[in-house]
Amino acid sequence: MRRHLMLVSAPALVIALSMTTAACSSGSDEPAAEAVAKTNEGAYRAAIADIARTDAERTSDATRKPVELLAFAEVMRGEKVGDYIMGGGYVTKLLAATVGAEGRVYAFQPDEFIAYRSEYATEQDAAVEPFRNVTALRGPIGAPPFPEPLDTIITVMNFHDLYLKPMSADTGSKASAALFAALKPGGTLVVVDHAAASGSGTSAADTLHRIDKQAVIDALTAAGFTLEQDSTMYARSDDPHTANVFDSAIRGKTDQFSLRFRKPG
Repeated sequence: MRRHLMLVSAPALVIALSMTTAACSSGSDEPAAEAVAKTNEGAYRAAIADIARTDAERTSDATRKPVELLAFAEVMRGEKVGDYIMGGGYVTKLLAATVGAEGRVYAFQPDEFIAYRSEYATEQDAAVEPFRNVTALRGPIGAPPFPEPLDTIITVMNFHDLYLKPMSADTGSKASAALFAALKPGGTLVVVDHAAASGSGTSAADTLHRIDKQAVIDALTAAGFTLEQDSTMYARSDDPHTANVFDSAIRGKTDQFSLRFRKPG
């Protein structure tokens, strides 16, 4: 079973992660050993400094908080991890540098996305090309073909896509079950997404590209996951939850929730 790690608490990360730690609900994780914390600190800093990252990705770090995300996801060197719906590869690159040569990253791009916009395939190829420890995967959005049990899966700003109108009505439940099956017992799933109005369920997925946090919790707990931590590291109280996330007035400034689930075992 995977060792449970809460948030890295090495001295150089205390300031960066203090707000995240304070915002997380209390969980049952065991305190991380000092040696593990120091090891992960170096891996996270190396991931941010990796030369394969673009200037645009570095610029977005201020709002995307890569150190905090990696710590919240408990990613460690040598692990097998998945980036579910990888987009342009921002998270894929961070994971690749963090898990190192002894680890493996599976970067998944859905067939449905590539059919809608062919550039998703070429962007996937370009993002994974510099890394020997990254495998590009393609397949149905509800059935990602991860080839081995994973320690961690991260999906950022894409869970709502399971509920877009072009998707079949059971895509959300199928994908949730597939993510559960893809993880090792004790493995973690981290979901970050744009917050919709409380009580709105999945109704804003297609119109605003948002989803109610409770709808995500309900879908994943129904699949067998246990919600372990709920972080407000990406919270924005000035977001009214009524604008499309691609609206220029709100883009890059949306209120987002961050949830960490664990597969029992």
